[in-house]
Parts: sequence; C-alpha cells; structure tokens
Amino acid sequence: MNFDALRQQVKQQTDEGLLALIDSLPSHAPSLKQAMQHALLVGGKRMRPLLTHLIGNALDIPRQDQLVISMAIECIHAYSLVHDDLPAMDDDALRRGQPTCHIKFDEATAILAGDALQTLAFSILAEHPVSAQAEGQRAKLVAILARASGYEGMCGGQAIDLSATGQSIDINTLRRLHQLKTGALLSACAEMITLVADIKDSDRQHFITFSRIIGLAFQVQDDILDVEGDAQLLGKPQGSDEALGKNTFPALIGMDQAKQELARLHEEALQALASLPYNTEYLSAFTDLMVNRRH
Repeated sequence: MNFDALRQQVKQQTDEGLLALIDSLPSHAPSLKQAMQHALLVGGKRMRPLLTHLIGNALDIPRQDQLVISMAIECIHAYSLVHDDLPAMDDDALRRGQPTCHIKFDEATAILAGDALQTLAFSILAEHPVSAQAEGQRAKLVAILARASGYEGMCGGQAIDLSATGQSIDINTLRRLHQLKTGALLSACAEMITLVADIKDSDRQHFITFSRIIGLAFQVQDDILDVEGDAQLLGKPQGSDEALGKNTFPALIGMDQAKQELARLHEEALQALASLPYNTEYLSAFTDLMVNRRH
C-alpha cells in the first residue's frame, strides 16, 4: 500500500471508530451528542492518528492499540478546537470550512461538548479493549495524555498564546508556545504508541524527538499558510492570525526566515528518523507531508 492509500485508510478507520463511539452513547442529551459528533467528524485531516499508526506499523503494534490511542488523541484535539474557537478565546466562526461548534449550536453546548470530548478521551484509554501489552500500561497512557493536554502541554501553550496576543514576544517564547500548544499532543502520539512496544529507551526517545520536531514544523507551516495559503483549502479566512494580533513566525522573523526555519526543522526531523533501526520510509513521507501541505 502506498503512502496516500495508507493515509486514507487511517482516516477512514479513525472516522468510523469515532462515529461508532458517538453512536453508542445514550441519547438523553441529543444536542450535546450532535455537537460532539460535529466537532469530531467535520473535516479533520487525522494527522495525529496517522502519526500514531505510522509509528505503530513500524513497531508492529496491534491495530486495536493504534486505534484506541488515535481515538483518544482525536477526542482531546477536537475538544481543544471547540474551546479555542469560543468567543472568549479566538472567536472563530469557521473551522475546516464549516460553522464552528458554538455557531452551529450555541456557546453553552459548545463548552459542554468540549468538556465531554475531553473526558471521553480518558474513558477510551481506560475501558476500550487493547492488547495484553497495552493493558498493563493503561495508567501510564492516561498520564501521558493528561500531561500533554493540560498545564504542562496544550492548555499551558494556549495560555501563553492568549497572554501574548497583541504583544511582541521573542523567537524562543514563540517556539515554546507552539511546542506546548501544538507539539505536546503530537509528541504524545509517539510517547503513547511506543509505550506499548518492546523497544530500547534510546529508540523510544528518537521517536519522541522526531514527533516534537515535526510538531513545531507543522505550526511554522501553519503560520506560513495563514499568509500565503488558499482560504478555500484552509477552511478559514486568510490572514486570520494576523487580524487577531497573534504572534506567528512570519510576523516575528519575516517570511523568508520562517521558511528557513521550516527547512531546518524538516532536516532535523529526517535526521532523527535516520537514527532508528526500523523502516521509517512512511514516516519520512509523513514529514514531507507536514512541511509541504497546502491546508
């Protein structure tokens, strides 16, 4: 199977798993259930599940373990987007070309949908069937995802982002912001899937380092696309970050240097893969996808 076909397969399996998960919930709060489904299943690229599956495939991890970890991560990712879009945060009306959750439903329902998706992620890790190897690591899997999602990860990064909006920050603070806000969850993909593999600690660290680098590269490209990308492909207005007074790589160091930063991170990610004694061909293709994507 070529990389594009595998990418589509992972997306389809993740979407089907998430839809089945939402369908299995009781219907005592139908609007909330619909809002959760909207947040999870409207247009997601499934980059985090793809990274999880690519590392899992390289390490021969059972498919069920890959899917469980992927669905938990996507629930956290979806919750974060719902809350990021709220009027008190980024105040966005569009996400992936569709109305954001609070626009399609209402603000209270959107807040609850985010809350419910966050807790659903940990229910998945705690309760869904997994292999015997993963069974013994459930508590650590929960701990990794909790840390990556909270103060030491995504929420901390968002707090830095909000406090820095409209103010000038230095390049190291910007990198730290994105390593937490975007990179922590991508790093968690590698931390979680390698936890259920029988590999050396040094190899596990190389996978985590790769994911950390590619997480920052993803955000640099996101900033570049906000300026140069196609609004129709992006599913949001061009220049939305600049309009909100957000700190971005092009705004801080200029477009040419932002592209140089992206090229440097691309090379560092490939070097991290080169240190691994596994078939990382698809992970190299994933690296290229992350830095060359157009949306």
